[in-house]
Amino acid sequence: MSNKQMTGKRAFALWLALAAVLFWLDQWSKEWILSHYQLGEYTTITSFFNIVRAHNPGAAFSFLATAGGWQRWLFTGIGVVVGVVIAWQLYKYSHKTLFCLSLSCILGGAIGNVVDRMRHGYVVDMLDFHWAGSHFPAFNLADTAITIGAILLILDELLRMKRGDTA
Repeated sequence: MSNKQMTGKRAFALWLALAAVLFWLDQWSKEWILSHYQLGEYTTITSFFNIVRAHNPGAAFSFLATAGGWQRWLFTGIGVVVGVVIAWQLYKYSHKTLFCLSLSCILGGAIGNVVDRMRHGYVVDMLDFHWAGSHFPAFNLADTAITIGAILLILDELLRMKRGDTA
């Protein structure tokens, strides 16, 4: 095995480890919420932020939340497929730091939400931001990791275009 192959495998393992840490933090926070709060119960932290226990059987912004249950399997399937594609991309491009950082964030978050769907039939949310009586949909650490990953992925693409990279 060449030194370049060894370095690539080591980098791949580190990207997977980062995704695993994000997954673990997400799952730990959800378990803490489930053991300390009843559904709908909340704690006011600031004038614009609460910790709340919420369940979302749908996707982002409760998309398809009232679809009758089939959406659980659809979103689980999408999450599994996306996870496999991302793992392959991490392996293939493990030397591209910002790209892999973004994918690791997305992978850790996606797996966190897939595990919730499989275990509970819904995703556990707990971060509730609000202003002047209006609440942004509650979300969790997995959603945060996915959002950060998406932002970093866009930044990586913009930087790649600026450099004139074709791949």
